[in-house]
Parts: sequence; structure tokens; C-alpha cells
Amino acid sequence: MMDSLLHILCYLSLCSGVLCLHQMTWLPCQFTDEKVFLNEDGHTETQLKHREVMLQFGQKGDDAVNPPAVTFLVTGSKLDLRDYVEGVEAELLDCELRRYSTEGIHVHWPAQEAKEYNRWFSCTLKHSKGLFTVTSFLRHPSDQPPPGQQDYRNWPVIEEGEILTTMVALVMKTQSPSVKAALSSQQKLHCQFALDHRRPDVTVEWNWQHRGERSTLFSHPPRLGHNQGTGVELKSLAKGDATYNLPFTKMSSEGRYICSVSVNPLFTSLDINLFVEESPRVTVNVGPILQLKEGEEQRVFCDAENYFPLDVDIVWYEIDPAAAGQRVGAPLPRVLPNILLTSHKHNQDKTFSLSAFFYLQGSRRNSGRQFTCSVSHQSLRMPIKKSFILHVEEPSSWFSDHNIGVFMLVLVLLLCGMLLFLHSARRQSVQKKPY
Repeated sequence: MMDSLLHILCYLSLCSGVLCLHQMTWLPCQFTDEKVFLNEDGHTETQLKHREVMLQFGQKGDDAVNPPAVTFLVTGSKLDLRDYVEGVEAELLDCELRRYSTEGIHVHWPAQEAKEYNRWFSCTLKHSKGLFTVTSFLRHPSDQPPPGQQDYRNWPVIEEGEILTTMVALVMKTQSPSVKAALSSQQKLHCQFALDHRRPDVTVEWNWQHRGERSTLFSHPPRLGHNQGTGVELKSLAKGDATYNLPFTKMSSEGRYICSVSVNPLFTSLDINLFVEESPRVTVNVGPILQLKEGEEQRVFCDAENYFPLDVDIVWYEIDPAAAGQRVGAPLPRVLPNILLTSHKHNQDKTFSLSAFFYLQGSRRNSGRQFTCSVSHQSLRMPIKKSFILHVEEPSSWFSDHNIGVFMLVLVLLLCGMLLFLHSARRQSVQKKPY
């Protein structure tokens, strides 16, 4: 009874692609099959056929999980492909299989069995959210020799329901398929590889490519006995870590970085796209509180400086802080019309700057309102906002100023009259004193 229950539980977990111990047992894959032929004009054409297949992990002789489908049965070797996607749900993995042409090159693979020849397939696993990419070579032993340099024209047909027993021969992985870097930052472009045996003649290269330009950053050709370029630690490279260190990110650092590994007859590479993003510095030309007199006009600037890439969005809006505090029926911020933009300024470091300004006229009805500049850019998770509050002073009238002047003049005259009176009274008292 317990055995039957355990069998049912394991079967149900198999249907979800995960064993009872949370170990992946199979993955649905897209197999891009190729049929190469000469057309009527004598030109080579390639016909692609996309087939749904199963990538199944197990032992030689295991039955297929899905018998009607083509099954790539990955059996034990020193490399377990599942170690490179450990902890990731099967639903988050995109799997693609392709045939691999050795262009007629035949090399006895050290880890292979008694059968002398091999057929090769490439397998790529990508995280659906772009967290990593894993590419590998699956070796399928065969008793048939390669058909020659143009072996892709004579690939054997793979029938539906066929089981191809394979072993993992080479694996590459990057945990940074896409990198967003700020200027002057240090970046580590991750790349690791592993073989199913020890082999000294492994060539590792890093290349950079952008807008038609291409250059070699690092090369480790073991036969030459010395390395070209820098950026990869040799001690780490001996352990399969080919991570490239970019010490100082510049605008010219943007582009595609290609980590490649070749060991005869195999060659594979991984692309890492580096994007430079610099967040804008946002300032306004007034303080937190702007004092204006009734009718006075002020030009208000919002500056977004030193950002990259080009596109930036600057919006000015206003809101009544008292009304914004209402729980119900609070008005939405009002976007200000007639905002003027300066032309983009191209800075020496190849970043950009832009200003958005408007003319604000002091009015009693606007006193107390909050004005906010909001800057959005792809380097920002949230817009940067800078605000100020307008205070408008009531102007003094001419009539009131005149009255105050008259009043002050009267006070002065009265004071002078009193002083004269006191002075005259004092003189009279002095004159009346007897001698």
C-alpha cells in the first residue's frame, strides 16, 4: 500500500517536471531541426523545422517520459547540467536544442565509450527573466563516421519517438547576460566553463563588439604559451572561471562582450550586453519657498544634467497642499501648460543635459500652491521630484503710503512745536527770576 502511494506521488511530481526531492527530471524543449539542400538554381537553402522534444535526465535504458516525442536522454557524466540551474523552477527555464556541425573534424573524445564517433547537439537554457544563460554540448555516441566537411547536408533523420542517449561534454554559464552600468563603475562580467575531463588545449577569449567595431580584449591560447590582453585572473581561469573585470566603465565601454571557449572540435560562446546608464542630477533655480509680490514675474528652471542615454521626460505640475490633504475628493496635480524646453546639451563626457522652464507670475490665488518638477529616465526606478511653495505678498498701495507719510510729517511738526514751546517757556522763566 505504501509502495503504491509513493509510486503515485512520484508520478505526480514527474508530471510537473520535478522529483519528490525537488530534483529536475525533464524539461520540454524547442528543437530547431535543419534540412539543408540545393534548390533548383543550385544554391544552398536551409529549411528550419521547430519540433517539441523532451530533455530527460536519467540513466541509459530509461523509458521516455513522453514516448511519442523525441527524447534527448542525458545520462551521467562528470557534468550535471542541473547543477547550473539549481534552485530554479522548471517553468522559468527556456530550453532550445540544435544540431552542431564539426565540419568534418573528428576527434576522439577522451571521455567517450567504446564507440569511436560522436554526433553533437547544443543545448541552451535561459532564465525567462534574464538572470542567466547556460549553453552546453550533448555528445551522442555513434558508430557512423562524420560524412565530411559539409556534414550538415547529410544529417541523419531523427524520427518521432526516438530516444537519443547523450552525455554532457562541455558547459558554459553567465549570470550576467545583460548588465546596466553607471559611469566610472567597476563591473564583473561573469563567465564560467567546465569540461567532462581534464584537457590542456582549451582556448578562452573575450571580444568586444559595438556598431560594427570589434576588438579582442583577452586571449588564452595554450599552445602559444602566453596570454594576450588583461582582465581575466589566470588562477581563476585554471578553475574554469573566465570572468572579465572591467575596472572603469566609460561611455565607450557600452557594447556586446563575447566570452568564447573552444576545444577541438567544439566552439561555443556567450554574449553579455553592457548598457551604460547615468542618472540625471536634478535641480531647480529657486529655494523651497519662493517669495513674490503681487504681479511680479519669475522664470523658474528645472535642470536635468549629465544623464545617459538621451531620452528624458521633464514635467512641471502644481497642486494645492491644503486640498491634497483631503481623504476624499483630493484633486489631481495639474500639469502646467506652456512649458519651454532648451535644446539638449552634449557634455564633454558624452552625457546630456536639458532644462524645462516657465514664467510664474505672483498672484494671490496661487499663493500657498506647491509646484513640482518631475524627471523620468530609464536609469531611475522612480522619478526624481523637486518642489517649492509660492508665497505672494500683497503690494502696498500709494494711498496708504501717502497717509503714512502725512502722519509722520504731522508727528514731526507737533514734536517740533512742542520743543519750541518748551524752549520759549524756559527762557521766560529764566527772565522773571529776581537778581
